[in-house]
Amino acid sequence: MGISILVADDEQGIIDFVTLYLEKDGYTVHTATDGEKAWELIQQETVDLAILDIMMPKLNGYQLIKKIRAEKNMPIIFLTAKDASADKVLGLDIGADDYITKPFDPLELVARVSAQLRRFYSLGTKEISEPKKIVLHDLVLDLDQCLLFKQDDSISLTSIEFKILRLLMSSPGRVFTKKQIYEAVWQDSYIVDDNNIMVYISRLREKLGMREEESYIQTIRGLGYKMLP
Repeated sequence: MGISILVADDEQGIIDFVTLYLEKDGYTVHTATDGEKAWELIQQETVDLAILDIMMPKLNGYQLIKKIRAEKNMPIIFLTAKDASADKVLGLDIGADDYITKPFDPLELVARVSAQLRRFYSLGTKEISEPKKIVLHDLVLDLDQCLLFKQDDSISLTSIEFKILRLLMSSPGRVFTKKQIYEAVWQDSYIVDDNNIMVYISRLREKLGMREEESYIQTIRGLGYKMLP
């Protein structure tokens, strides 16, 4: 398969358990029992997806994900015992693409890993015949590097933020419903309303700032969201 996954957790038993199921599906697995070792591996090895615990020594999951997002763009899944709703919102807000709580079903974890890889890396297959950049106002979205530039300043994005912004910037002025955004970005059926989209939109607004006292991403009450045309 040629896909490498980092599993970082301070419990060796969890690492061994997850590694067993991932290797059974053909993935190459790198492991670390603390955040510093995980960061070293990310810098030294090719890592296509990271599964991170939050409560790790030396560098916790929150600190580690901030370092990753400052330099890398890859799917990241939090696998943690912190199961409060506020923890999940925080985890997604600072850059996680998925959030799984312990105890967990290993088959579900492997399925989510596969889904994240499929959603994230399928972008590359669609970009061949598309423009390499989307320019709107003073924003430039680089589709090759998955980076956003505002007046030559680089703004790091998570993979989900990138996909949402790409969708909105590709059709400025068009209103996208939550259902349309979810199904385009997560590539899954939209069944129940949750706050994931709202969290990501809020985070994008913080990163983009304002343009002439208007938000780049506008809320159309009762309908959805659109990019400032």
